[in-house]
Amino acid sequence: MKKKPKTKLVHEGDFVAEVMVELIETTDAWSPYLSIEDAQKLDEVREALRRGDLKTAAKLGRVFRLTPIN
Repeated sequence: MKKKPKTKLVHEGDFVAEVMVELIETTDAWSPYLSIEDAQKLDEVREALRRGDLKTAAKLGRVFRLTPIN
């Protein structure tokens, strides 16, 4: 089993959060996959962005506001 750091982007509305997780690589068919904790972290960030709770989302990753260009 090998763990590899990866940045995942979570997009909700006008916001994107950049969240660091670890992908777990094994020799089985389900590889690579996330730990339960990392999957829950992504879900928590997504829910915080949906609620507009940028403070909570920013504790778990870097938050960006998307600005349309025309």
